[in-house]
Amino acid sequence: MLRSNLVLIFIVLASLVLPAAATEPADSSSTAPARGLLLVANKWEHTLGIVDPEAGRQLAKVTVGVNDHEVTASPDGRFAYVPVYGSSVVGQPGSDGRTVDVVDIKARRVVASIDLGRPVRPHCPLFGPDGMLYVTAELANAVDVIDPETRKVVASIPTDQPQSHMLVITRDGRRLYTSNISAGTITAINLKARKPVAVIPVSKTAQRISISVDDRWVFTADQTKPQLAVIDTQTDQFKMWVPLPAKAFGTRPTLDGRWLLVTLPSANQVAVVDLQSMQVARTIDVPSAPQEILVRPDNGVAYVSCDESRKVAVVNLSSWQVEKLIEVGQGADGLAWAAQR
Repeated sequence: MLRSNLVLIFIVLASLVLPAAATEPADSSSTAPARGLLLVANKWEHTLGIVDPEAGRQLAKVTVGVNDHEVTASPDGRFAYVPVYGSSVVGQPGSDGRTVDVVDIKARRVVASIDLGRPVRPHCPLFGPDGMLYVTAELANAVDVIDPETRKVVASIPTDQPQSHMLVITRDGRRLYTSNISAGTITAINLKARKPVAVIPVSKTAQRISISVDDRWVFTADQTKPQLAVIDTQTDQFKMWVPLPAKAFGTRPTLDGRWLLVTLPSANQVAVVDLQSMQVARTIDVPSAPQEILVRPDNGVAYVSCDESRKVAVVNLSSWQVEKLIEVGQGADGLAWAAQR
């Protein structure tokens, strides 16, 4: 009798413990940081920095072509694509790049160089939902389309505007928008037809570009006044201005769609815009000359490249505090996330 009672007690206890143990991995993984490597374009030293974001240190530098302003990673996290802009800055004399370097992230070396066929000062690379790699071609007033499998240019889409500098793509892959710096405009492109459908005036000079997570709004920074232009993607027309405490540069929404982060290089700050009220809610002090912002895929932190300080600031998106600084390279600019399994 005693033995049977002990067996019964064991069965009851097991039924209480095992379900909790079975659900524990799911609960813990839901709060775990996204696994990946942070990629940094160190433009003035012509290197791609590969950063361990958890350890907060740069693991390696890969030498690429002259002046790599931007970078993107392949969806599988294997390769980084680094446009080689040339020795100039936007609109200034200098050499005119015509290639995109392909870096094997694990091997930490350049494994290919994609020739765009003419000198175009390629700048912003981004993968579309169709798997193609889109790269702005400034001197050609175009966006080049690259097949990453063949590493060949398969199309060149006109923007009808000079200095098409940065681009964003809607999540359904139907529209692409470019910021055209010296023209102070945004070009809306029908990606299926591969042709421009609207040119939207913004200012005498504009800068970088981002899009809200619901694809409703496109943002670009006026370079003549401290304000942000908001474009309505349903009409492809200018909607409103968002006043800022200083002139803006790069922008990036948080992944919950609640906030827009805006770099203010002259103030050494990041402004946080409430996307419901379209007003600045707070500012965050960061190192000198903040440039670009990347939000980690789990929406836990934002990385801010700070050009003159050779640092990336890690901003906690819950506390709105800089929780660490990562030493990188000279001219830290473009950022990308390479997912790791």
